[in-house]
Amino acid sequence: MKRDLDQLRGKQFDVLIIGGGIYGVCTAWDAALRGLSVALIEKNDFGSATSSNSLKIIHGGLRYLQHADFKRMRESITERTVLMRIAPHLVHPLPCIMPTYGHALKGKEVMAAALFINDLVGFDRNGLSDPQKRLPNGKVISKEKCKKIIPGVNEENLSGGAIWYDCQVSNSERMLMSILRSAVNAGAVAANYTEMVGFTTEHGRVTGVKAKDNLTGDSFEISAKLVVNNGGPWLNDVLGHLNGKLNRPKIRLSAAMNLVIKRKLFEKYAVGIWSKSDFRDEDALLSKGSRLFFVTPWRDYSLIGTTHVPYDGEPGQFRIKESDIQTFLDEVNAAYPAANLKRGDVAFFYGGMLPADEEQKAGEDVRLLKNYQIIDHSKDSGVEGLISVIGVKYTTARDVAVKTVDCAIEKLGENCVKSVTSTTPVFGGDIENLEDFINEEKSKAPRGLSENNIEHLVLNYGTEYSSILKYVEENQEWARPIFADSEILRAEVIYAVREEMAIKLSDVVRRRTELGTAGCPEDAALQTCADLVGHELGWDKERKKIEIWETKRIYVPAS
Repeated sequence: MKRDLDQLRGKQFDVLIIGGGIYGVCTAWDAALRGLSVALIEKNDFGSATSSNSLKIIHGGLRYLQHADFKRMRESITERTVLMRIAPHLVHPLPCIMPTYGHALKGKEVMAAALFINDLVGFDRNGLSDPQKRLPNGKVISKEKCKKIIPGVNEENLSGGAIWYDCQVSNSERMLMSILRSAVNAGAVAANYTEMVGFTTEHGRVTGVKAKDNLTGDSFEISAKLVVNNGGPWLNDVLGHLNGKLNRPKIRLSAAMNLVIKRKLFEKYAVGIWSKSDFRDEDALLSKGSRLFFVTPWRDYSLIGTTHVPYDGEPGQFRIKESDIQTFLDEVNAAYPAANLKRGDVAFFYGGMLPADEEQKAGEDVRLLKNYQIIDHSKDSGVEGLISVIGVKYTTARDVAVKTVDCAIEKLGENCVKSVTSTTPVFGGDIENLEDFINEEKSKAPRGLSENNIEHLVLNYGTEYSSILKYVEENQEWARPIFADSEILRAEVIYAVREEMAIKLSDVVRRRTELGTAGCPEDAALQTCADLVGHELGWDKERKKIEIWETKRIYVPAS
């Protein structure tokens, strides 16, 4: 996968996608597999904005029971199974638990009924042949068992706990990259650091975009029969280039944040903890009166999320503040005092912007937009050649992409070709039985790597881990880890630059490898990585310093 802007010039694409987040790359993949010519551009790096802010839970929509929204539950349950099928190395079952209190809406009786309905709606969730992907039925447990799983849980009126099973995407950045690789392999042309700076129009119809190479400053045009705006938080900014020709109001934004904690608070379960602050969901048939924070085990860390606050600024100016982190820590400690979290326990923080309910009143708690939107602007404002997509969650991005491409095919007047992304493995995902595959690859001991090295590579790259090994063969030095006791090989850095369009050090550290996904690496590791990337891209000593500084800045909150 190479960044070649010449491939974007001098031809007319069927579909041009603006935005390289999870929704954009899923749309590119689906459209390319259906035979459309596809271009995708991203102003920064792929997945560097909202898609990087993930609690990494692929959930089946148990919470939608509050709204009796069985349609959304069914969509989420189906997509959870799809993702286990097409990305078996990245998506794994995750047991979840929340404490139950009393005998009302937070009680065991209500939760037992909810779990029964959840299992009923997800009757086909265990249709995969891989036993590692099995999701057991939900159940309620005793007060004593709940206390063992959640030491220090608030015991006032505690009646037990509710256990159910969702999934976790172990590396959401690799998931996005695998889907993007799949799109490019299917014929899509993709380019990062390529910004849309205006539309081209003819007789009131959008015919493409004016683009700028953010690495060189060069400007050029990309022609397309149809433009899909997957700009996420920048959706309003993209539409602003039509100079008021659209009738829709601006999409409201909220800021979301998750924390990475340096230790595992719970070894096995994702634990839902009731917050102490009041929260009313006016649309819910059954409102429990407070939010749930989730504490999720992830690698050797805990992920805690998610907090939401209104956001009125420009998307490009969004940064998490030190005060935001402390406020969230205070809320978590109030909800679960046994955590006793200090600022020094925070290894990293993820932030992003999500669409908020447009009817929400000033001063109310943030209510996120509940349903995705696919907007045909010919019907909305009489502007032909443009579709906008408002996504609401990571889990259903592929499904929304299918519906987006359905709309595109109809507008293009093409023959309807059925989507196949629900059954097509992502790049590296053609694995029938994950445990058997890992054990078989370990037994080969390729290139003298340890079993831990092999398992790490398979869980991040799937069957394509063998592509990493060819760089080990080219240079045995690249078989060494980035730093002592690390499973991340130097060959992964070379692979990221040569085959995954990594342009900056932060691309490698944050989104191509696991090196910096849980916190800022040590200076020595950053220097080693910068030397490897710099060797490939011709950086001098000063450029390496700048790249290291820019990467370290990611991990520093605003004051």
